[in-house]
Amino acid sequence: MPELLAGKRLLITGVITKDSIAFHVAQRAQAEGAEVLLTSFGRIRRMTERTAQRLEPPVDVLELDVNNTEDLEALAAELQQRWGRVDGVLHAIAFAPEDALGGKFLTAPAESAIAAFQTSAFSLKALAATLAPLMPSGGSVVGLDFDATVAWPLYDWMGVAKAALESVSRYLARDLGPQGIRVNLVSAGPLGTVAARGIPGFDKLAALWEQAPLGWDIEDPSIVAGPVCFLLSDLANGISGEILHVDGGLHAIGAPSDPGRP
Repeated sequence: MPELLAGKRLLITGVITKDSIAFHVAQRAQAEGAEVLLTSFGRIRRMTERTAQRLEPPVDVLELDVNNTEDLEALAAELQQRWGRVDGVLHAIAFAPEDALGGKFLTAPAESAIAAFQTSAFSLKALAATLAPLMPSGGSVVGLDFDATVAWPLYDWMGVAKAALESVSRYLARDLGPQGIRVNLVSAGPLGTVAARGIPGFDKLAALWEQAPLGWDIEDPSIVAGPVCFLLSDLANGISGEILHVDGGLHAIGAPSDPGRP
């Protein structure tokens, strides 16, 4: 059977440890024939570099603070020099300050809400616009989402940022479509990544997925890798502006805000 991503050159953001969703995407993409580069920055870059050695083959990690214009420009120049083109990118970047999460919606200051929006939503536009010139024959932009159609317990301003991310993806699909660039999101259920564990009350939020029709294992981020690789592949050439739910089916039935309530 032909490899799903044979010959593709993919940039993967958001890898920190082997438990990162992005790590499993990179691993699956390599198995499907893709050439992969990772990004990281600051104090977490060393962690990413260690994790990158677990890939087969090990890959390089490029510097990228997605909120830094100079980093974005340097990234584009480096990719142009190394590859000459990019076929796809995974946006796995999100952040909200502690005072914007964990039941602090009403007290969060504006600057914290703005930080959540810039890093978690505006960054999708920043990254896609930076890489678009490197996709002259089209390409695929995939972002990681968390269902923003409802107000989840404790998720607060990150939930608002994810709603913005969903809107940003639709506008990008509109504006980049004429270049053959597809923009889609994968809305995953809660997974026990480093980032997720930083959300106060994560376990309470994850407990809602006990009701998922297909079941849900918060310790298995690999389940998201296949759908992401599908969207990065040519099999998804007619799909853009879509949100693909990979959450055990919970989005289809809804869930009470209190996991102890029938």
